[in-house]
Amino acid sequence: MTAPFGLILASTSPYRRELLARLGLPFSGERPDVDEAPRAGEAPRARAERLALAKAMAVAARHPQSVVIGADQVAACDGRVLDKPGNAEAARAQLRAQSGRSVQFHSAVAVVHAERAFRDRFIDQTTVVFRTLRDAEIDAYIAADQPFDCAGSLRSEALGLALCERIESQDPTGLIGLPLIRLAVSLRSCGYALP
Repeated sequence: MTAPFGLILASTSPYRRELLARLGLPFSGERPDVDEAPRAGEAPRARAERLALAKAMAVAARHPQSVVIGADQVAACDGRVLDKPGNAEAARAQLRAQSGRSVQFHSAVAVVHAERAFRDRFIDQTTVVFRTLRDAEIDAYIAADQPFDCAGSLRSEALGLALCERIESQDPTGLIGLPLIRLAVSLRSCGYALP
């Protein structure tokens, strides 16, 4: 496929790298080095949008001739943000709190080409309805998937789907953190030849 400009993913996430690779475009990845601390009173959706743009802009400032993709995902249950748990104890607490409930995953993307003053932003919201989970199921899932680097402790590309009653989304890749359907539209606008 044609690559009219250098393409950079402003992320070190292996999940996002794997997703972007599906489009068949050559790209590189770069750590954006952005402060991801939440702001007081900031809604989950607004936080995801702010961080996606901040990541893209940070890398675009270093590479103005390249098209840069920044992305961020924030999960929330009843408006309360569910960060990456980091360990089994926190994952267990998150999953118990989500048992039988709905969780919204806000996956924001910003595409920036500084040299051409191009900027596109969008967000995909996926709602995951969790089954009522028994402690033994939660423990078995945590042992198998170790979802410590996943928002809301849900590794949907692996065994995490077994925890779900249903998933409501316009783009299944949005739940993993990079909604490819809408990203392809944005990249076509930048001149990439995608089918």
